[in-house]
Amino acid sequence: MLGRLSNTMSVSGNEKEIRKLLKELAAPYGEITTDTMGNLYVHKPGKGKRIMACAHMDEVGMIVKGIMEDGLLAYTAIGIDSRVCVSKRVVVGPDKVPGVIGAKAIHLQRREDLDKSIPHGELFVDIGAESREDALKYVSVGDYISFDTEFSYFGDGRMKGKALDDRLGCAVVLELLRENYDCDFYGVFTVQEEVGMRGAMAAAYRVEPDLALIFEGTTANDMPECEGHQHVTKVGQGPAISMMDGATIVNPKLFKAMKQTAEEAGIPYQVRQGTKGGTDAGAIHKAGAGALAIGISVPCRYIHGPVSVASVSDFENAVALAKAFLGKRKFDEV
Repeated sequence: MLGRLSNTMSVSGNEKEIRKLLKELAAPYGEITTDTMGNLYVHKPGKGKRIMACAHMDEVGMIVKGIMEDGLLAYTAIGIDSRVCVSKRVVVGPDKVPGVIGAKAIHLQRREDLDKSIPHGELFVDIGAESREDALKYVSVGDYISFDTEFSYFGDGRMKGKALDDRLGCAVVLELLRENYDCDFYGVFTVQEEVGMRGAMAAAYRVEPDLALIFEGTTANDMPECEGHQHVTKVGQGPAISMMDGATIVNPKLFKAMKQTAEEAGIPYQVRQGTKGGTDAGAIHKAGAGALAIGISVPCRYIHGPVSVASVSDFENAVALAKAFLGKRKFDEV
């Protein structure tokens, strides 16, 4: 399931492919609907509090903004560092035309070129076209561009692939939908999180949750040159519970209840140390009359790039933590 989710191409604003797959995978577990924006809802009706388990289904990517006379494609990107793009394989448009992001060869660069990173505006996608007219046979301005990375397992309990932010979260929600809980439960897969939590705002107004659990792939900065307080999270140390980020401050009782759930169940966890960025919680907790919201994240190295790395055990423990929180009705403590 993780491989199928990761390999699917669905850049923000063009979530059709991943939504189709999620509909297929979630079909046995509840009443499925969509809204005008493209959010996907799986409802398991019940009594008590309305709980929303949420993960965004879009991924970072690029879009064709122009086709050069020599057949190269100019693009624009959001949420991607240009330094991770050089020489990476991509696919373009609905026909998934293969291409590679190219830059001036090192042999031709000047010394001053080597001292700076190459911005997106100086990078181009090469699909092997000989001219603009040739390229137009295969792609168009406005076509989406996705990294072309095949998911796989490797090393000691590790996995790698593109879009682990947030296909890991989608997989957690799918696992939760397999079981029943003593509440009115919604599994929600949102669109356009990477461009401003747009889908989550609409979803929050539609569901009007009492409490939202946000599942994410989050930054793991556990690199050799970084000190402990700069790690944000560490791969293999358990799912990360968020206390705050750039868009949300978690209710203290909810934060305490989530930590107690992990401790009582013997589930390893860590507290997310970074406060930059944001998740769908930033839109959900302040929509309508407001809602409680908290994030449970799977640490990912090299996030928002062509390939991320995560731990299988972190994913499994994120599922276990969420199931324990819901199964033991910990949401009644806040």
